[in-house]
Amino acid sequence: MKVLFALLSLSLCLAVSGGCSKEEGHDHDHPASEHGAQGAMPGSHEDWCGEHAVPESKCTRCDPALSAAFKATGDWCAEHGLPESQCLQCNPELKIVRPPEGG
Repeated sequence: MKVLFALLSLSLCLAVSGGCSKEEGHDHDHPASEHGAQGAMPGSHEDWCGEHAVPESKCTRCDPALSAAFKATGDWCAEHGLPESQCLQCNPELKIVRPPEGG
């Protein structure tokens, strides 16, 4: 039951998460064009964080609130502070690929 709740929580977080922007109080100094379009469908080409090379809807560095859901499912690299499924330092063979346009 805990796993189901964690997965549902992750899905909800991913569905309602927004992109990173200076207007939202983040201290990143990067152009907004590096981030997914607001309201982009998760998993689409437009749902991409160019700064961190992961889907914007799953970018814990832009939206730290997403971290709890990844931690709850056991997908967390404490050493590097991001999901294990995105940790290229621990998993150098990992390939995170942006979906093609229109697909």
